[in-house]
Amino acid sequence: MFENYMLLNRGFQNIRQNNQIIGFQVLVKIAYYRGVVLPLIGDLQIAVDGEKFGTDKMRITVGRHSYTFDETAKAEDVRWNFGEPLTITVLKPGGLKPGIHEVYFLQNIKPSYTGERGRISSVTQKMSLVN
Repeated sequence: MFENYMLLNRGFQNIRQNNQIIGFQVLVKIAYYRGVVLPLIGDLQIAVDGEKFGTDKMRITVGRHSYTFDETAKAEDVRWNFGEPLTITVLKPGGLKPGIHEVYFLQNIKPSYTGERGRISSVTQKMSLVN
C-alpha cells in the first residue's frame, strides 16, 4: 500500500568526503504502517540501472547516527518511524553520473507476527540524480 511512497526524489545525490565522490545516497520511507526498531529490518536492497549494491556497501542513517547494516541488528533503542526518511548511503567510488536513473529498492520488515519471511515491499522508479 505504501510502496509507492518508499523512494523519495529529494536527497538522491552523490556524496563527497575529502573532496572526492565516495558514493551516493537515497532517502527512503518505511512501507510498514508502524515504525520499527532497527533490528526488525530483515533486509534492504538497492539497485541502480540494474547494478545491485550489497548491504556491506550501505550505511544507514537515522537522525544523526549512522550504522552499517550489521550494526542495525544491535541498535535496539533506535526507531525508524512511519513517515520518517531513512538515509541510505551506498559506497561507490566516483558515485553515479548526473541524470535519470532507474532505482530499485526493497525492504523486508520483520515484525513478530509476520513470521520468518517478514513483510517484503519493493518499488522501482525513475529518479533524477543531482550533484
